[in-house]
Order: sequence, then C-alpha cells, then structure tokens
Amino acid sequence: MSSPSSPEAPGSGAGGPLSGMLIDFGGVLTTPIADAFGALGAEAGLAPGEALSLLARHEGARVALREHEEGRLDDEGFEDAFAQALTEAGGRLEARGLLARIAARLQLDEAMVELVREVRRRDVPVALVSNSLGRDCYARVDLDELFDVTVISGRVGVRKPSRRIYAIACERLGLPPQECVLVDDLEHNLVGAARLGITGVHHRHAGETAPRVRELLDLPSPAATP
Repeated sequence: MSSPSSPEAPGSGAGGPLSGMLIDFGGVLTTPIADAFGALGAEAGLAPGEALSLLARHEGARVALREHEEGRLDDEGFEDAFAQALTEAGGRLEARGLLARIAARLQLDEAMVELVREVRRRDVPVALVSNSLGRDCYARVDLDELFDVTVISGRVGVRKPSRRIYAIACERLGLPPQECVLVDDLEHNLVGAARLGITGVHHRHAGETAPRVRELLDLPSPAATP
C-alpha cells in the first residue's frame, strides 16, 4: 500500500527540533491493517490480499469506505456495502459484525504505544490523527491517557490525506504545521501532510520509527535516560 520511495516528507526539522507529534492508529499503534483484512478474507474464503483490495477496486466498497471515513455512513451501512463486495468476489460473511471482526484482529503494538507515552512524558504534545473504521476501532486504548488531542475523520468530516485534517490537529495542539511530525504507515498520507510543511516518518516497525522520532523531537534515547 506504499511505494519504496523516501519515508520522509519535506520539512524535516533541519532548522531545529520539532515540537509536536501527530500519529496514526491502525497499522502504527497496531499490527498492520493488511493482516487484519487478510484474516477476514481467509474467513470469507477469499485469496490472500483480496478483501483489502476490494476497498480500492470495488466501486460500492470504495464509495462506502470514503463515506464512512467522512462520517456520512454509519457502521452498518459500511458493513452492508463491504459484505456485498465480498459476496461478489466469491466470499461469504455476514454483514453485521464485520467491523468488529476487523478491530478484534488489530493487536496493539506495545512498543509504539510506549513511544507515545515516552513522548508525552517529555512534555511533547501528541495528536491522534486517524481515519475512522468502526465504532470499536479504538476500544483497546484510553484516548485521553495517550493523546492530548484526538482527530478522527468521521467526527470532523474530513479524512486523510486531506490537508484539512492535519490542519485541524495542529490547530488543536496550538502548533504550526512546520513544528510537527506525522507518523503514518501510508506514504500518501505523509505526502498530504507535507503540503502543510509537516515532517513525515513512514512507519514500518517500532525499531526504525522510535529512534527517528526521538531524533526529530530531540529526545534522549532510553539508554541515555537517567
């Protein structure tokens, strides 16, 4: 779902350390979205990768996802459209509970969750910036404990990679975009944020992301912490 080009967007903080962090949820603070959809597809009897690909190539599923992420279609409406797409692809799953099944397969990446806590302990404000995927998507975390600000697409009516959703997050943090870093697993989301001057870190795994975030925010490594 991303190209092999550079994981960082313009505005890399060369003029000094950055002051705030924006971070995605699914695929960054959790195991990969593709894994969750892969398991769902296997349950439906589809080939690997097919369930997720329907969200891009099946017109009904694609439109339903966009409307759901923008808060114009509820969970049940999305589930109905996606179940129909699965059926047309030769799979079979009941519509009700599809989003809950996906959420259940997204396991927290504890190393990344701890990185958020570490950043906040250093008095760096953190905003969650996430495209909606069902009402149960965030059930495993305490949003108030982890984030200073939560910007979820279905609640604000605009989805990534629109520049507006990043602008909302920066405004709520009280920081200019040029002083923020975005951690996301999808490169097109980083490209959208870069148009505002937000520095991007393309997340693949915690062992790569955490040191880069600490570098950009000028935070000590855990080994250097007294």
